[in-house]
Amino acid sequence: MSNRTVLHGIGVSAGTASGPIAVVTPAVGIDEHEPASTDPEADSERIRAVLHDVAASLSARAEHANSDSAKAVMDATASLATDKGLIRGIDKELKKGTGPTKAIHDAVELYANKLRKIGGYMAERVTDLYDIRDRATARLRGLPEPGIPDLTEPSILIAHDLAPAETATLDKNLVLGIVTEAGGATSHTAILAAQLGIPCAVQVKGIAEATVDAPLVALDGGVGEVIVAPNASDVDELEERSRRRAAALAGSSGEGATRDGYKVKLLANTGTAEDAQKAAGYDLEGSGLFRSEFLFLDRDAAPSLEEQTETYTKVLEAFGNRRVVVRTLDAGADKPLSFADLGEEENPALGRRGLRLSQAREDLLDTQLEALASAAHNVPNSELWVMAPMVATVEEAKWFAERARGAGLKKVGVMVETPAAAIRAGQVLEEVDFASIGTNDLSQYTMAADRMQGELAELLSPWQPAVLSMIRETCRGGEATGKPVGVCGEAGGDPLMALVLVGLGVKSLSMAPGKVNAVRAALRLHDFDTCRQMANFAVDARTAAGAREAVLNLADPVLKDLL
Repeated sequence: MSNRTVLHGIGVSAGTASGPIAVVTPAVGIDEHEPASTDPEADSERIRAVLHDVAASLSARAEHANSDSAKAVMDATASLATDKGLIRGIDKELKKGTGPTKAIHDAVELYANKLRKIGGYMAERVTDLYDIRDRATARLRGLPEPGIPDLTEPSILIAHDLAPAETATLDKNLVLGIVTEAGGATSHTAILAAQLGIPCAVQVKGIAEATVDAPLVALDGGVGEVIVAPNASDVDELEERSRRRAAALAGSSGEGATRDGYKVKLLANTGTAEDAQKAAGYDLEGSGLFRSEFLFLDRDAAPSLEEQTETYTKVLEAFGNRRVVVRTLDAGADKPLSFADLGEEENPALGRRGLRLSQAREDLLDTQLEALASAAHNVPNSELWVMAPMVATVEEAKWFAERARGAGLKKVGVMVETPAAAIRAGQVLEEVDFASIGTNDLSQYTMAADRMQGELAELLSPWQPAVLSMIRETCRGGEATGKPVGVCGEAGGDPLMALVLVGLGVKSLSMAPGKVNAVRAALRLHDFDTCRQMANFAVDARTAAGAREAVLNLADPVLKDLL
């Protein structure tokens, strides 16, 4: 009797795979039978020691991370384990008489809620915080820590969710694919899996229960389809799809352009100098997003002018005369940026973050702009563009442009992440030289849906017609002013969505370097008029699913092999 079951989730890293299952050890949870804390000081010392061990373990594993950006994520997670605010929260719970494991869980939950409110990068760190909680709890209880088992053969990982610390040390020779019940398209797991080229599907509800007695799983990470206990024809079909994908990608090289020669720059998203150096080795046209905040996170003081200049110089040197777009500091008002704490805010996600933080701390921005100008001077053949995050008004765009140009920077732009900036893009773009759309935050603010809440993933789809309308308005502003509009959100790396974005008027697409070949191949299968027709159909659709289906029906059949 066959237990064959087909489940559907969200595909976040394209590719196909089939193989045996490896179940990630789940978190052990609170000790329901632990006594109340009668000696808070002793319990605090024991917990501090455990957290210190967790931090040391994560730091050691960071040295074996599979990429520089993954190492940065793990180092940041390790620092969270000994965060003073977290420890104070645990001590507060212990003084109430709360048992040690519950004290950790309650304190972490309070801290996690603060990070969620801030949004952006800080909200993404909730997963890191939960990983620390689960590791510390397991150590306190003397039980195995959650994580990937020792793999003796290439396998597909099945998990409720996968912590960044686990994804960061994956061996792509042993991990054929990843399937999780939780997570989202912009989670660390999704982004790192895409960087490694490991097929991955998230939000696959029921996968744990369905695979209890199943020996094999087949996965299509492009469409998010998972087949539990596949038959021989399922496996053959996936293998054939994989071969067709390889054939479709063959010969994908050179500049990005549609079949009839309409040019679209294909760029890489990067976050560290090492990321940039690695991405520069790919066949692409530069970096459309250098996330400068990695320089600022988890430190007691802002990076110096000299340190910043050195980093930006390395990035520019890596890409030579190819474009590099640097986003100035994008962070919120929370203690992880202890040197830029603006105090408590009722809702930091809608508070002084991004450019608003820079306006409150002009010294931070001025130092960064001076460092960028110095780096450009150090690399005379470079093409440096600089943009501000979270711009909402013409006044903000003008303020940033004047400050950046005053520092000697020639190409100055803004991120379009708010509906306000999208709707008034024409006026905003009159003040600057270009705009780049952050589809992740633009989706979040347009749909009023927290991008870190996996249950809202469907609302956060870039296929939502309302989000596409915002992108269209931004591109119309670009056309009216003759200023280029790019996309640097995750949507830019989806080969099907890329066609729609180009049809809407987007001039450049920035993505994980590993996604460039598929996007380039997709563009070359279609002429520009078809892209415009796709864009019109998608914007006019009633639903996100309807928008995607309408575009897929217009696409060259070969495109399906790239998804």
